[in-house]
Amino acid sequence: MAKGYWVSVYPDTPDIERLAAYDKLAGLAVQAGGGRNLALLPSRGGRIVAHEAGVAQRVVLIEFDSFEQAVATYESEAYQNALVALPDGFKRDFRIIEGVD
Repeated sequence: MAKGYWVSVYPDTPDIERLAAYDKLAGLAVQAGGGRNLALLPSRGGRIVAHEAGVAQRVVLIEFDSFEQAVATYESEAYQNALVALPDGFKRDFRIIEGVD
């Protein structure tokens, strides 16, 4: 079964303090849904090197055992509650993608 991934890119450098409530709730929802973080955030020492038209920005990569599990976690009550905690006007590019295998 192909794995599922959440890929989230933040076009602006987010105010980490304003994201704290979301990060906590989202982390609990992801953990409950069986997701695993695959990348270290810059605020926690992670490094980013951007090439081509890329911009060094916050990127979140989370792996799930299946695409269906990734979608179900996004649709879960726990994650929907986390979305409410995102600061007003906050923008990001969020996708759920299916892995190769």
